[in-house]
Amino acid sequence: MTTELTYLAWTLVLAVVQILWADVARTGQYGLKWNTGARDEDMPPVKPMVGRLLRAQANLYETLPLFAAAVLIATVAHKDGSALTLWGCRIYVWGRVVYLPLYAFGVRNLRSLVWVVSSIGLLLVIAAVLLPSS
Repeated sequence: MTTELTYLAWTLVLAVVQILWADVARTGQYGLKWNTGARDEDMPPVKPMVGRLLRAQANLYETLPLFAAAVLIATVAHKDGSALTLWGCRIYVWGRVVYLPLYAFGVRNLRSLVWVVSSIGLLLVIAAVLLPSS
């Protein structure tokens, strides 16, 4: 398996971690009865950290399909293994890993900077796909 596909697989692990962390936090607030029930009743708003975890999860889901598509296109088009795809994947995945706790714990400016850095990683992979092969 290529390095890029390995990074994509680890991004899926990160997505599962985000699902579990947000669900455990929300269950901690609302209780196991809520979690195992039909969830039909109106509940009070989530606590700030739960909300941040849910927003961080949604934020990952905005870029994950783009990252997955770019990595898969690069692999199929034999554009993987380049500096752009390798650095792009590293920057995107590690940026997303750092972003999660920063968002969860409400670290404002640094979190936004890390988001920009991870987005640059995504753009590097997309650029590798779109640029002509040499």
